[in-house]
Amino acid sequence: MRIIVAAVLVLGLSGCEGFNGAFDDGVNSELDNANRAYYRDDESLVAAKIQFAEGNFGRSYRLFDKALEVTPADPAALLGYAASADMLGRFDKADAAYQKLRPIIGNRIEYHNNYGYSLLLRGDLINARRHFLIAYEIDPSNERAANNLELLRNSVNFPKRAPGDLRGI
Repeated sequence: MRIIVAAVLVLGLSGCEGFNGAFDDGVNSELDNANRAYYRDDESLVAAKIQFAEGNFGRSYRLFDKALEVTPADPAALLGYAASADMLGRFDKADAAYQKLRPIIGNRIEYHNNYGYSLLLRGDLINARRHFLIAYEIDPSNERAANNLELLRNSVNFPKRAPGDLRGI
């Protein structure tokens, strides 16, 4: 009986090595990834940030959108997407992103600075000031918060013109 058990164990163990059965993907399975939708986590996000910094807001908008397909709740991607949408005048898309961001980072300086700037671009100076002041209260030494308040001050002093005022010049 012991001989039979030993023989079964030897045959069983020798069969495990190099087993090419239902659970083995094969040698070349790691090389063939044509049918997989694999994205590196930060590839689109890094490219989007570069495009935004260079002022290519259409490209950054698309790349941030692609990054959100991979990680829909990524605050950096949502913030970049909203900022790109703001720069393109797509305030409906920006508002949707800010709405998703509010529960995630709604009490952080980045949120208030960006949302305040969005409101400034729309001409809502009162609410923009409210968000800039919140950002400044969070971190008075933050250069961006101070710059946004200065930008707001300059925007208030800038003369408003009706769309037809510049005709004939």
